[in-house]
Amino acid sequence: MAIGEAALCNNAESTVSSITRRSYQVVIAATRDMGLGMDMKLPWDLPFEYEFFQGVTTRTSDPKKRNATIMGRKSWDSTPLEFRPFPGRLNIVLTKSTCLDIAADESVLVCSSMESALELLATAPYSLSTETVFVIGGGELLRNYMNAPGCDAIHLTEIEISVPCDAFAPRVDTCLYHPWYSSFPNVENAIRYSFNTYVRRKLDPIFGSGEKKSVAESDFKQYSFLPKMVFERHEEFGYLNLVQKIISSGDMNDNNTLSTFGCQMRFNLRKTFPLLTTKKVFWLGVVEETLQLIRGSTILKEKGTNHIWDSDDAKEYLDSFGVNATEEDGNQPLHWTRSDASKEFNQLPDVINKIKNNPHNQKIMLSTYNPLDYKLSVSPCETVAQFYVANGELSCQIYQNSTEASLWIPFSIAAYSLLTRIIAHVCDLVAGDFIHVIGQARVNKAHVMAIQKQLQISPTPFPILKINPEKKKIDNFEASDLELLEM
Repeated sequence: MAIGEAALCNNAESTVSSITRRSYQVVIAATRDMGLGMDMKLPWDLPFEYEFFQGVTTRTSDPKKRNATIMGRKSWDSTPLEFRPFPGRLNIVLTKSTCLDIAADESVLVCSSMESALELLATAPYSLSTETVFVIGGGELLRNYMNAPGCDAIHLTEIEISVPCDAFAPRVDTCLYHPWYSSFPNVENAIRYSFNTYVRRKLDPIFGSGEKKSVAESDFKQYSFLPKMVFERHEEFGYLNLVQKIISSGDMNDNNTLSTFGCQMRFNLRKTFPLLTTKKVFWLGVVEETLQLIRGSTILKEKGTNHIWDSDDAKEYLDSFGVNATEEDGNQPLHWTRSDASKEFNQLPDVINKIKNNPHNQKIMLSTYNPLDYKLSVSPCETVAQFYVANGELSCQIYQNSTEASLWIPFSIAAYSLLTRIIAHVCDLVAGDFIHVIGQARVNKAHVMAIQKQLQISPTPFPILKINPEKKKIDNFEASDLELLEM
């Protein structure tokens, strides 16, 4: 530590009190009870989790800059000697003690308070050389600053164990923070855990099942402050990368269509709901069509039974892609009920019965496949859905033989994610993964310009879906039982 830097940091509040303090992000790993450790040691050994911590706190977008890590005295002392100071980062240790013995190192500063550290980082040369400030512990520091106004984001590794701890962090205040990203569960040394990022809410409007802001109407907040490796893990990039691939290198099947074959996207349903944010998705249409299929309807746009596609919102949604709500566009028979001359078989009750009473059955499936459909001049996009139960969670994978990417893939993602959430709810399970497998994904050339504009928009956090807890029967749901909470 350079001579005089500790004094400068300790006196920062009095010398630079007019300077705006730097904002920061929190990076921690904690148990189900938000336990951080015991006797200044971690009660787990998770090398991949430590690798994630290293990546988040070390990597920068500007190679000329470095990040800063702020920690309490006990966190510094508990860090093994071979790991401290953290390489490639500015290490800031908070302590009021004047006896801290730190070997001379230009990458270490000692400050007397969080406020003095943030004020110092807002002044030159640190303001020019530091990209992102991370708070990494310990418990007292987190209790005071994790949910404080200066915290932009919380990167929390949620470790699914309950063990004795003597240091704790507060829980994430979900009134202040909204999930940005949640990884699929990892298992390491028999411990299950997941990486989660929460971003601070700016506006918190609540939309019912019939409302969804369009991209043009939304007040987008830029999330470039997030570490690049976290920002790029937003699951919407899976869809954006797919349509980018189709329009840039897809096969020209005819004069009007570009396509690619063999696609897969994966979405995590545990915390958020994958309603795309870079374009408008007709949420009320998603809800009504899914509920109609649950009730046993086979013709989604049957005259006299479903007027949702005649609404102004539906026309605006379809017109934005130059699509008319004609019979070819959607009046195709979808079958979750099968019948022959002797009997009728409803697949959905069978699926729910297997999930509840035989959850390890390998044939928990729904199918819209009907060989007679292939005699139609325009056959529907056949879908097979398979459900899987493990660890108290319900996951769903669907296969579609062919579908249009700009309009109907976002719709299908939302519809089958909604179906999975509803089935999980009535079966007293947590929704897990939704996997979307597509044979041929195609784009009409007339939609390429709209997709190019969409690709210029950065995703925002997915909404959270709330389901009426009083509804427990699959055929009793109404649109009002489903509520989206937007960022």
